[in-house]
Amino acid sequence: MTHYAEELTKLKENLLAMASHAETSVSRAMRALVERDDALARKVEEDDNILDQFEIEIDDTAIHLLAKAPLATELRLITVAMKISHNLERVGDEAVTIARRSVELNTEPQLKPYVDLPRMAAMSLEMLRGALTAFVNRQPDVARSVIPRDAEVDELNRQLHRELSSYMVERPTTITRCLRLMVISKALERIADHATNIAEEVVYLYEAKDIRHTDAKRNGHEAENPAG
Repeated sequence: MTHYAEELTKLKENLLAMASHAETSVSRAMRALVERDDALARKVEEDDNILDQFEIEIDDTAIHLLAKAPLATELRLITVAMKISHNLERVGDEAVTIARRSVELNTEPQLKPYVDLPRMAAMSLEMLRGALTAFVNRQPDVARSVIPRDAEVDELNRQLHRELSSYMVERPTTITRCLRLMVISKALERIADHATNIAEEVVYLYEAKDIRHTDAKRNGHEAENPAG
């Protein structure tokens, strides 16, 4: 194997290790919320720098590879790897947001049983796994199937916001807790957005088609914005 091929392999391996860490961070943050575990929430926050380091390393490797004038297919892989890495780093940031709000929520009694938030987390992580599996297995069709599911997570986020808004009106003492739960819901919705971004990049990588801002992207969003 040439040195160039080795570097390309290392780039992919780092990306997958980063993805695994991002997924673990979200899962731990949600466990910290549901189990009211402050120590676990703080561990998520402490480990965030690992994802930052992964992003820096992937960018460095990618820039080094780009300097070697790669072929068109390799060029796509390198640029897509940088974009996926950026999205994974942002997933880690959202996990930290969830962890921080969890610690704050733990200072007061739990407002209600957590049903919708774990469901949103499961859907968002499933989307993330689907997009990354499509990347590894060179399956743009699998990546395309991830994209419309973003609308389901958006709808759950809206439902939860409506429910929590009603709580705040009826029981003003719950306002602080409701706002923190809204932030967590929004963070989970953003994780689904990042999974969607990764899926779009996978389609671009293997089909050489940019489907961002197209009908394929808007699949699940037409209902909320009929004018496009």
